[in-house]
Amino acid sequence: MKSRTRGTQPERSPLSRRNFLKGAALTVTGVAGRWGAPASADSAAKKNRPNIFFFFADDWGRYASIYSMFGPNAALQTPVLDQFAREGVRFNNAHVTAPSCTPCRSSLLSGQYFYRTGLGSILQGAQWDAKIPSYPLLLEKAGYHIGYTYKVWSPGTPVDAPYGGKTREYARAGRRFCDFSENATKLVKAGKSPEEAKREICAETMQNFEAFLADRPAGRPFCYWFGPTNTHRKWTQGSGKALWGLDPEALQGRMPKFVPDVPEIREDMCDYFGEVLALDRMLGLFLQKLAALGERDNTLIVVSGDHGIPGFPRGKCNLYDLGTQVALFVQWQSRVPGGRTVDDFVNLMDLAPTFLEAGGEPVPSCMTGRSIVPLLISKESGRLDPTRDYVVTGRERHVAQAREGALPYPQRAIRTRDFLYIRNFAPQRWPMGTPTGLDDPATEPTLAQVREDTFVCFADLDASPTKAWMVKNRSVPQWQQHWQLGFGKRPAEELYDLRRDPDQMQNVADDPAYAPTRADLSQRLLATLRATGDPRVQGDGLTFERPPFVSR
Repeated sequence: MKSRTRGTQPERSPLSRRNFLKGAALTVTGVAGRWGAPASADSAAKKNRPNIFFFFADDWGRYASIYSMFGPNAALQTPVLDQFAREGVRFNNAHVTAPSCTPCRSSLLSGQYFYRTGLGSILQGAQWDAKIPSYPLLLEKAGYHIGYTYKVWSPGTPVDAPYGGKTREYARAGRRFCDFSENATKLVKAGKSPEEAKREICAETMQNFEAFLADRPAGRPFCYWFGPTNTHRKWTQGSGKALWGLDPEALQGRMPKFVPDVPEIREDMCDYFGEVLALDRMLGLFLQKLAALGERDNTLIVVSGDHGIPGFPRGKCNLYDLGTQVALFVQWQSRVPGGRTVDDFVNLMDLAPTFLEAGGEPVPSCMTGRSIVPLLISKESGRLDPTRDYVVTGRERHVAQAREGALPYPQRAIRTRDFLYIRNFAPQRWPMGTPTGLDDPATEPTLAQVREDTFVCFADLDASPTKAWMVKNRSVPQWQQHWQLGFGKRPAEELYDLRRDPDQMQNVADDPAYAPTRADLSQRLLATLRATGDPRVQGDGLTFERPPFVSR
C-alpha cells in the first residue's frame, strides 16, 4: 500500500493542546544562515548558494552494503551508494520521526515532529495545513527553482501541497521507475534483455530530471526532490534473481532473528534488494549528470528513505530499528569534508533546517528539528555533538480501517546508543491491525488474499509473501515466538538492551535490574513530548482519538 528530542533540538516550552496547530504556524527567526547572512536575492552570498538534490526513496530503510552491521546487507552489493557514502558523510544513527510515509514526510518537509503537523500526522485522511511552513516553499520564495519527480507527500490532500503541488512535478517522460521490477519484467517478456530493460527505464527517469533543469531560470540555484516508489510494495516475485542475479540463498543465516529464515521469506527480501539495486543505478546516473553540467561541486546531495522495509514484521509501521532506522548519506564537495562517518543521532526532521541554512535562509522558530550543518562542516568522525545522544520516534494511525472506528495504535519511543524504550498508550489494541477472519476457518482469508490484499487482515502490515507465509504458519510451534513478536499484542512498556539484544527480542521492562533505566528513559521521553507539544500527553491526551483524526 502506498502510503522512515532533546538530542536533536533545543528544548522548547510546552504547547497547550488548544495551541497545537497554532504552534506550527510560520514564525521566522532573524538568525543568519551559516553560509550567508539574510540579504536581498541579488547579494553575493545568495549568488553562491548551493543546489539541493534530495534522493528520497519510498520504504527504503538502511539497506546498502556499506551498512554491514545489518546482516542481510551482506548478500547485497550497492557500489554507487557505497562509494557515495565513503566519499561523503555517512550517518550511522539516522531515524525517522514516524515509520509511515505521510507522517514521516510531513515531519521532514516541515522540520517538526509528526504530531505537530495536524492531519499530516496520519496516512489515510491526511490533509496539509497551509499555515505550516515547508522548506521547499521557503526556498522557492527565496529564489530557488524547485521541482520534484514522483512521490513527495501522499496519500494526502492537497496532493504534494508542501512542495507546491502538481505544478512543481516533473514526470511527463514516464513513471515506470516507480514499478521497476514489474515494468522491467514486461520489457524482458517482450524480448529485451534485462540490461536493455533497465537502461530504458532509467533513461526515461533521467528525462524527467532534464526537463526540470531545462525549466530553471538562468543563474538560479535549484532544489530538486527525487522520490521513487519502487522499493514500496509490490514487486515481481523472483525479480531479484531474474533481473539482478541475486541469490536468495545468500541470505540464509543472515536474516534478523525475529524473521523466519525460510526460502519464501528469503526470496521476498531478495526481490526487495533488487529494487534497491535500481536505486543504486539511478543515483549513479544522477551523479554523472551533475558532473557533466559542472554542478556537482556546489550541489548539496542528500540520500535517504522514509522508513524500513514494507511487508515484513517489525519493519514499516513499527518503532523497532527495522522500522525507524534509515540510511543517510551526504555530499557537498565544495564545502563539506568527506570520507567521514558520524555516530550522532539524527532525525530526518533535521533536514528541513539543514536545507534552509545551507541556502542562507532563516529557520522558522516552530521547527523542532535542528540543522546538521555543524556535523557536516566538521572534519571529525564518530560522536561530534554530545547533545545528540538520542532520538524520539512515534506513530498514531496508518491504515484507517486497520482497527474498528479508525482508531490509532499510539506509540512513542526513545532510542539511545544502548537502549530502546517504547511506550504503547493503548496496549489492548492490535498493533498491526485486527486479525480479521483468523478466528474462524470459514472466514479465514486465502493465502493469495493475504499476499495480494493489505486490507484482509492486519492491515497495518503491507500485503506480501512474507505476511502470507507467517499467517499460514502462525500455529506451527517453531514459529510461535516470531508470530507473537510480529503480530501479537504488546505491553504498555517495552525496553530492549541493545548491547545484549541487538534484534530487540527480549523485553526487559519488567526486570527489576532495569528499573532505573526504564524510569530514566520514560522521563526523558515524556519530557520531550511535553516540551514539543505532543497532543498525546497534553490535556486529556485524546486528540488523536477524536474527529477529524478518526471517524466512527
